[in-house]
Amino acid sequence: MSQALHQERLMTVIRGPHLSEKAHIAAENNQVVLKVRVDATKKEIQQAVELLFEVKVENVQVVNVKGKTKRFQQTTGRRPGWKKAYVKLADGTSVEELFGTE
Repeated sequence: MSQALHQERLMTVIRGPHLSEKAHIAAENNQVVLKVRVDATKKEIQQAVELLFEVKVENVQVVNVKGKTKRFQQTTGRRPGWKKAYVKLADGTSVEELFGTE
């Protein structure tokens, strides 16, 4: 894979932040919770965060979240599954700097 294609893929790895109570608790431990592509690897997630936010990443943990089963009158359907990444930032970097919140 060429360098330009690799950079382009890294730009699409992160879907957005995942906001929840657990994510706010993780923020106190210098972690960020992100929604990422289903086919993304830990290494790609680390490289994407370092490229987009210009921070140093210590560790990445990944969770596959199963989609919920929902009923629509007599038929059942299923929401798609997605992937969540817990990204531990290096000391000296805060979560507020990453998302611009105070």
